[in-house]
Amino acid sequence: MSASQRIHFEISERKVLLRLMDVFFSVFTLALIGHYFQFDYFRVSQSNFYWTIVLALYLVFFGTIFEMYNLQIASNRFQISKSIILTSSVTVLFYLLTPFYTPVLPSNRLQIILFFFSILISLSVWRYLYIIFFASNRFVKKVLFVGTSKEVDTLVAELAKFNPHYKVLGFIAIDEVPTDSLVPRILEEDLEGFVRQNYIAEIVVANSKNKLTSLDLYNKLLRLLEKGIVIRKYNQVYEYSTYRLPIQFEDRELYKFFPFSRSNQNKLYVYYSRFFDILFSLLGLIAFFMIAPLLWIINLFANKGSFFYTQERIGKNGVPFTIYKMRTMVKDAEQNGAVFATTNDIRITPFGRFLRKVRLDEFPQFINVLKGDMAIIGPRPERPVFVEQIANSIPLYQTRHVIKPGLTGWAQVNYPYGSNLEDSLMKLRYDLYYIKHRSLFLDVNIVVKTVSTVLFFRGQ
Repeated sequence: MSASQRIHFEISERKVLLRLMDVFFSVFTLALIGHYFQFDYFRVSQSNFYWTIVLALYLVFFGTIFEMYNLQIASNRFQISKSIILTSSVTVLFYLLTPFYTPVLPSNRLQIILFFFSILISLSVWRYLYIIFFASNRFVKKVLFVGTSKEVDTLVAELAKFNPHYKVLGFIAIDEVPTDSLVPRILEEDLEGFVRQNYIAEIVVANSKNKLTSLDLYNKLLRLLEKGIVIRKYNQVYEYSTYRLPIQFEDRELYKFFPFSRSNQNKLYVYYSRFFDILFSLLGLIAFFMIAPLLWIINLFANKGSFFYTQERIGKNGVPFTIYKMRTMVKDAEQNGAVFATTNDIRITPFGRFLRKVRLDEFPQFINVLKGDMAIIGPRPERPVFVEQIANSIPLYQTRHVIKPGLTGWAQVNYPYGSNLEDSLMKLRYDLYYIKHRSLFLDVNIVVKTVSTVLFFRGQ
């Protein structure tokens, strides 16, 4: 590889690297301390290998909850420091309290302090090395776009938000429209030379109107493909980088999103999803009934009105159902008609705002999950009046009703509360991504992100 050519790690590769090296640095540091110092609490050996496995599982699990593997946070010194402290603290706490599969608590409590700081310092050292060497601009993917002149700046800017190391060096225009662009325009006849001289790793064909490229350009792209240059459609790159689908307001082409996830027809997935819906609903309702008396007393003084409220929402296949929630708004909040809730909605009471932040207001929805109206995970159930309004402007909006609505979902954990049509479109992109890629792994990911949302008070 030439010195001029950069190394690039894909998003998924970097997340795997972070997880593996978190575990390696922590275990390696503990092994060194155990070898050179009088540290007997944690020993790495074949006879107690399960100690290491439990520690690794805790590190990765709590690291995910505290967003250690969010690439934006992982590249920020201040934010990752906070995540490292939280992950180290909670990991050590749970590890110390785990019976049978972890070492017996030492009589010398200083060993616990040494155990904690070993993990804290090893994670800190590795993550700062990652920021310096792996999150720097030296590790970029050099890309060339093929598309229309007027769209290239918008498309490049969208990708840059999610993957700053995805560097677009130029574009080949498939139209003859002369426009000023932030991305240099490359002549078609210079394509192969430009790719070779700049070590282009990928060519992205951004052709939103399915306009055919010239036969000459097609042949040149084919030759580059044969030489090992990756060529992908913009839709694929966008979906992979943002974890949402690139639909627009006027899109009606449902076939672009087929096939939907095979999990939707997988009987085993459907059965165990329903099993966990019931299990988590029962646990959630038990927890809610334990704290409900205290919340009811506070509600008497802080909200001054009914404790619960019901509302009609649209469920699977467009069938309406009655949803149960805790009241968080003032009385007669919609006496002038239904309106979208906003982030700093003045209709929300101070106590109601707290309930929304920690998602306690949604606990009564576990009743809907038990009844089968909802699932734990799915698109947010919306009101009929809003569904009609949004569907008139976004034709694909009704597609989200092919599965049950959920208590939490991919859109809820990735995007704030929607207050207009633009927000609804963005949340729909996430919802359709979930419907398309629905799986056990994605469900677990959503649950973990939901825990992060609650712990960091990001509810709306």
